[in-house]
Amino acid sequence: MVSTPYWHAEELLAKERGVPVPFKDSDAIAGAVTGLLNNEVRLKAMAARAYELGREMISNRTAQQYAESFRKARAGQRRHLGPRFALKTLAHRPIELPDLRLDHVEQLTDSVGIFQHAVYAMPDYAEGYCTDDNARALLLMVLMEGSEPDTPIRRQLATRYAAFVQHAFDLEGRRFRNFMGFDRRWRDEVGSEDCFGRCLWVLGVCLGRSKHRSFQQWAAGLLLQALPELEATQSPRTWAFGLLGVHEYLDQAGGDRQVSTANDALAARLIDLYERQSAADWPWFEPVLSYDNAKLPHALIASGRRGGGQRQRALQLGLKTLRWLVAEQTRDGRIAPIGSNGFFRQGGARARFDQQPIEAQSTVSARIEAFEATHDPFWRDEARRAFEWFLGRNDLDQPLYNPSSGGCYDGLHFDRVNFNQGAESTLAFYFR
Repeated sequence: MVSTPYWHAEELLAKERGVPVPFKDSDAIAGAVTGLLNNEVRLKAMAARAYELGREMISNRTAQQYAESFRKARAGQRRHLGPRFALKTLAHRPIELPDLRLDHVEQLTDSVGIFQHAVYAMPDYAEGYCTDDNARALLLMVLMEGSEPDTPIRRQLATRYAAFVQHAFDLEGRRFRNFMGFDRRWRDEVGSEDCFGRCLWVLGVCLGRSKHRSFQQWAAGLLLQALPELEATQSPRTWAFGLLGVHEYLDQAGGDRQVSTANDALAARLIDLYERQSAADWPWFEPVLSYDNAKLPHALIASGRRGGGQRQRALQLGLKTLRWLVAEQTRDGRIAPIGSNGFFRQGGARARFDQQPIEAQSTVSARIEAFEATHDPFWRDEARRAFEWFLGRNDLDQPLYNPSSGGCYDGLHFDRVNFNQGAESTLAFYFR
């Protein structure tokens, strides 16, 4: 409690917590120490004040102070984000749709398939590959056949992604593995149910929309091998993905009894789930809005477009739930996807961030499906509104699409954009 007055000591010894003495003055030090030893009342009072300050410096209290300092700094940055980037926001200029370019998709792809993650725009080798993203990449290649001239590089990429999906299929278990390391070894024996459903969806699209006969034949054969396992799944999104896949299959192959039965059974599952779970103030399939939400009504709308008694019910229910989801995801005239940092549970607080590109993309696709089913311009306008989320009409007024790389950033945090450009996010941008 006796110290020379260097800066930190001046702060510590203030308010009678100690006695400062001049530098290089041994007599002053001796006098201060002697004075305290001869004045027990002052010594104890000074010790109590010093102890009280010391409690503010213990590790957990220091951590709390650092956290509060960071919170204030980030909040201040968020308040100033708009004006600082005012020239880059889209509030004062019209939205222009960017040209379609695959530079970043090609950069993320090697001889095996597409890497699932990126560090900024660089492939992240440490995280390896996943079947989910290779299926998505194959889906993009097939969808582009209907709107873009065919090129050798796109055909080569499509073949590579299809080969990955084929390699992921376990013939004995009739399921798809999902995660593969950079060493080309599978990290799981059985992939998730959502991965399984997504592969069925993509295979159905390959059959229904590819112009290449070899892709159609391959996709049809693999889909029929995997389809029986769909009955054992429990995930509503798996049912939705599967329903979209069999819808595409039936558009191309007609009255296949096995696939047609699967179509009706999956639609019935989703309808039954809605009727058991929904409430007047929560007309939804689950007690939570989580991820890829729009795929559930999207699948019912697609199935319902084929006509028939229950299918008419599927169409009506799909449109009803999608319209409710539109209202829940619209804020100040813009789409605000449910944040993945907590989601939105029935009766609870809604997570505003972190917003993910996959959520915006599934919303775009569902609204396009609704427009094609009804020809109601409301759905066309809503699809455009949802896509503009990528271009800067979002809660941060910041674009997620990077025109210099052709990639898409990984999401919106409450104060910034996540500048990594992984496969899921980039592919989501291109599914218009």
